[in-house]
Amino acid sequence: MRDPEPCRIKHTEDTEELTELIEENEDNEELSEVEHFKVQRKNHFKTGEKPLKCCQSKQLILRKTRAKKSFTCTQCGKRLTSKYNLDIHMRLHTGEKPYKCSHCDKRFSRSDHLKRHEIIHSEKKPYKCSHCDKRFSRSDRLKKHDIIHSGEKPYTCDQCGKRFTLKGNLTAHIRVHTGEKPFTCVQCGKSFSHSAQLMHHMNLHTGEKPFTCVQCGKSFSQSSKLKQHMNIHTGEKLYSCGQCGKTFLWATNLTTHLKVHTKEKPHSCYLCGKSFSLLQSLKLHQKIHTGVRDYMCFECEKTFTSASNLKKHERIHTGEKPYKCSHCDKRFNVSSSLKTHERIHTGEKPYKCSHCDKRFNHSVSLKTHERIHTGETPYHCPACGKCFNNSSSLHSHTKNNHS
Repeated sequence: MRDPEPCRIKHTEDTEELTELIEENEDNEELSEVEHFKVQRKNHFKTGEKPLKCCQSKQLILRKTRAKKSFTCTQCGKRLTSKYNLDIHMRLHTGEKPYKCSHCDKRFSRSDHLKRHEIIHSEKKPYKCSHCDKRFSRSDRLKKHDIIHSGEKPYTCDQCGKRFTLKGNLTAHIRVHTGEKPFTCVQCGKSFSHSAQLMHHMNLHTGEKPFTCVQCGKSFSQSSKLKQHMNIHTGEKLYSCGQCGKTFLWATNLTTHLKVHTKEKPHSCYLCGKSFSLLQSLKLHQKIHTGVRDYMCFECEKTFTSASNLKKHERIHTGEKPYKCSHCDKRFNVSSSLKTHERIHTGEKPYKCSHCDKRFNHSVSLKTHERIHTGETPYHCPACGKCFNNSSSLHSHTKNNHS
């Protein structure tokens, strides 16, 4: 049985980043109100006027603040009190991060966020959890952490009843129901439900890869991608298939592999009826019909339907072959070619025929073999109409009879 925890790694990191952005915005708004309230009270004491009650003052502040909000975001409609605040807010949509940490490569959209982050490097963590030994640089983070021990989830979704420990997580979750995607890429117009997703997407346009592997120097746009990559160097394969014993570096790869055995293909193309085991594969396939090719090579201007296909193509120009065989010195530019090659050394044949006991080291070889049992002949000669169960037989027939 597979361990589901690593599957959550990326989701958790993205959620934490998103939550921090949402909650920091909320914190700043609250701080602004408090500072304004303090100034008001000081002025009352100076003039000798009787100060308003706390609730009255708060209502008055909110009314004044709303009245002042005359700067509107063209992307999501949010109203801001000044052009300066609007400019800062726009960075959520554009993904701009002008403030860089002097200790690491992390960047921020606001200077106060950078200052908060730099406390991590100073190692000052005065706030200690009373339940465990974990320490924090800020009191508000300690309060959020305490909720883990209490198990309290005070924020409830009114659509499905799901509960959350943080208000920011609820705000992000509600967009699942509304379908709202307020964060739009200014480069290509693609929209996202979370600002963190937009920031990750912007790296495709900028080419920025701030996270570098200390083992081989390969760089990544996300820290979670770097963590996944590190498994290649450690060689640790924790996830094993219960059907054939094949092991995998990541739980997601095991989940994908299991569909080879079940042959389950629940995702069908509404245009041509072709079915796929993964939703991601269906979306990629549908670009054949729509003609959408979002990813372009800057060297030769060739376009591709996915970022992964572009990366593979770019290795033709760079000559990069990052995948080395552990048994010999042969290198490959794609991981699938390495896996296929290594079966020569190991003798592994993971693909078993469902009709007989014959096994194969390539999935394509298995598909071709199974046509002997099914009688399927998908390759037709355009000249005489004769049918074949594999493309090589059709090619030989055409060469010998019609050339």
